[in-house]
Amino acid sequence: MKEPTYVITYDVGTTGVKTCLFEIGEIVRLKAASMRGYQLYVLPDGGAEQDPNEWWEAMCATTREVLQKSGMDPAGIKGVSFCSQMQGVVLVDQKGEPVRRAMSYMDQRAREELKKGLAYGPQIAGANVFKLLKSLQITGAVAASVKDPVWKYKWVEAHEPEVFRRVHKWLDVKEFLICKMTGEFVMTQDSAFAALIYDIRKGKEGWSREMCDMLGVKPEHLAPIKKSTDQVGVVTEQAAAQLGLKAGTAVFGGGGDAALIGVGAGSTALGDTHIYCGTSGWVSTVVDKSVVDASAMVAAIVGAQPGRFNYFAELETAGKCLEWVKDHLALDEIDIYLEKKHVAESTEAIYTSLYDYMAKVISEVPAGSNGVIFTPWLHGNRCPFEDPNARGMFFNISLETGKTELIRAVTEGVCFHLRWFLETEEKKVKTSDTIRFVGGGALSDITCQILADCIGRRVETVDSPQNVGAVGAAVVVAVGLGLLPSLDEAKRMVPAKKTFTPDPAVKPVYDRNYAVFKELYKANKKNFAALNG
Repeated sequence: MKEPTYVITYDVGTTGVKTCLFEIGEIVRLKAASMRGYQLYVLPDGGAEQDPNEWWEAMCATTREVLQKSGMDPAGIKGVSFCSQMQGVVLVDQKGEPVRRAMSYMDQRAREELKKGLAYGPQIAGANVFKLLKSLQITGAVAASVKDPVWKYKWVEAHEPEVFRRVHKWLDVKEFLICKMTGEFVMTQDSAFAALIYDIRKGKEGWSREMCDMLGVKPEHLAPIKKSTDQVGVVTEQAAAQLGLKAGTAVFGGGGDAALIGVGAGSTALGDTHIYCGTSGWVSTVVDKSVVDASAMVAAIVGAQPGRFNYFAELETAGKCLEWVKDHLALDEIDIYLEKKHVAESTEAIYTSLYDYMAKVISEVPAGSNGVIFTPWLHGNRCPFEDPNARGMFFNISLETGKTELIRAVTEGVCFHLRWFLETEEKKVKTSDTIRFVGGGALSDITCQILADCIGRRVETVDSPQNVGAVGAAVVVAVGLGLLPSLDEAKRMVPAKKTFTPDPAVKPVYDRNYAVFKELYKANKKNFAALNG
């Protein structure tokens, strides 16, 4: 039997980084992990920013903690890689240092830039018809959202010209961290595609000069494109001293969360569909060609697997809605009372966490939350309708409504939106009858059951569903090192752990509430614009 190989991967999310040490043998086995958070700076003008140096500091601290916890000799680490949030805009100088804070995928300030660049003249789905058709032909998608990276890039050019003049390269989140580790400027294919100036017909030579000219992007700002499984450099002496790793350790390209979470979920065969619920949420189906539904803002994005795409619909505030509930509906009173007993008087911990409490609470509320419906658009919405003015709301509250119904309604509202995604994808592709459900949301059996009931399909979860991005990055390293022939092997290495079957008894109430849920945006579109436009 072969000796196991040890690798470190970084799951770089919106709220923190999780650093994982994996043993790769017959399966991928987690040996140690460490988590460190950082800030998301939400600005009053629709901005959402992060400090790239906070990502790096969190990586350094967690890497040292993982090595210390495990007792692992840094010389035994054969490779490192990343799974990260995508569509950030990290503008760096020639030394790889950021010239300003990174603009998050959630940033929606670039409305004027979108309007000037795309949303004028004869239009389809809010985009100039000629530019839309050219973009679809070249990139397989269209930068039709205010949150697309190219408009953030153009926003900096328009609003911060002094800063823009210092830009050497435009990177995404993990590419900045690769640069800090190796000194190399690169962009993996999935990140390049997400910039929507990538020619899907050209592979690694894929930056499109035509798209750059059309949208006003300087080609010299774009880094060389690499595959996810390519070795992109080695850890430098300076980075090794900060991280606690050995200089010369191989660094592999890795992928964005949209590319690698499906790999870590074991959802890699053609037609496989997975649902992710972390800070954001999505439905993604593996396809073998470019597919676009411009009217619903759904597109097949380039994945980490060669020749494969992920037909992808995203909700940017999925788990974030549950966090909002925790902070604003549960925490204020749970801090003081649990079951009418003051915490200070309790002799035992009644619930291990607020999320456990919330799970217990919603299990006692009937399906349909007694008619209360929640819309999960706390930071605007992207799909199946694009509207930065859309917001969350509770609909149909009565005198009998309590916090318990509100908490359950939030979980159901997120699941209704995921069902909307599935139905939207079904217009173009066949989604799978059994859905792999991953991310932090999949840790709760009650949430898993509500999802199965709301979407009317069987739901499977895997071991440690909150770590699937890091698992996907570990598989990338294994392929890069030649331990596995391809990323398709993830399906064999990540088996299902639990299965949830929809309850036919609750189907009528969920079908009724879902029908109302879909009408709420249409009925309130003008009101959202009046309040938030």
